[in-house]
Amino acid sequence: MNHSIRSMIASLIRGVTLATLALCFCSGSLAATVEEYKSKIDFARKLTIELEAKLRNDDSNELDIREFAARIRRDFPTAELIEWNGGTVETTSGWLLDKARELEGEADSKKRLLAVIETREYLSAISFKLEELRLAAAVERTKDADKQKLAEILRREEYQKPQEKQESVVQEWLRRFLEWLESIFSSSSEPAPAFSGLSAITVLLQVLIYGGLLALLGVLVYKIAPMLFPKLKRKRKPKKRKERIILGEQLGEEATATDLFAEAERLAREGNLREAIRKGYVALLCDLSDRKVIGLARNKTNRDYLRDVRPRRDLHPRMKSVTDTFERHWYGFQESADEDWARFREEYYEAIRSV
Repeated sequence: MNHSIRSMIASLIRGVTLATLALCFCSGSLAATVEEYKSKIDFARKLTIELEAKLRNDDSNELDIREFAARIRRDFPTAELIEWNGGTVETTSGWLLDKARELEGEADSKKRLLAVIETREYLSAISFKLEELRLAAAVERTKDADKQKLAEILRREEYQKPQEKQESVVQEWLRRFLEWLESIFSSSSEPAPAFSGLSAITVLLQVLIYGGLLALLGVLVYKIAPMLFPKLKRKRKPKKRKERIILGEQLGEEATATDLFAEAERLAREGNLREAIRKGYVALLCDLSDRKVIGLARNKTNRDYLRDVRPRRDLHPRMKSVTDTFERHWYGFQESADEDWARFREEYYEAIRSV
């Protein structure tokens, strides 16, 4: 009897243990790591860039669109669990899936290109945020580790108290060579002149000074000669303005940041606040480009431009605030109202004033 009870208890313990292990395994398999999720985002962004290139070159077909949309649906479920800080967080891909369906159902090539550009910007923004999280986790160090690192640095040879300088082998050879030269040029009837390293340095300084004066004279002649002789002036060819494409929008040759922001104001008055915020953000990038703060490029995203102004401590926080507002309203995460446009306009002017 006792033997049977012990057997039943042992069987029950084994069953509970196996069930617990199975549950842990299943729970772990449902959540992806941050690295795995970022890898999917980067791969999807690569496919988006390739599809964008085909659409721009009119080299795409319906099969490319369907395969792209199918890959998005396969890699990004509506909701997904991500491991973070010892737990899990839930992320949704509703906007991305809606954009894939919109791309499949759209027949107009220009609207398809716009949808692909928006998808690329969306994926780039997520990839940038994930990279920021990865870098923040990588640079965390404890105080003890910092103290240990500082102690190791202070123990280096360059931080030790300098010892009394002694004549090196090279200095000794130079001294003996100069003494030998002195013995050659000395005379028995007259005392030998002092031939030391100081005289050699004096000669060298004289050569450098005369060389510098000659170089300065050459520069002056190069600058003044065209004024005295106009025929020597070089004819400068007028610079052809480069094509400007900002976030997929091609700007006219005469378009200015003032014109673009005036267009944004008009859209806001008409109630199209989402388009007004996007046009205002394009105007900001155009203004920063005209001031030589950033460089424009066809494939640059809003996060790429934000990264370009990171060294500017006054501009970067204001630029980040404008970029966050643009992302929230343009990608549909937040509905736009009159007060949102008023806040965006104020952030725009603050960013311009900080340049």
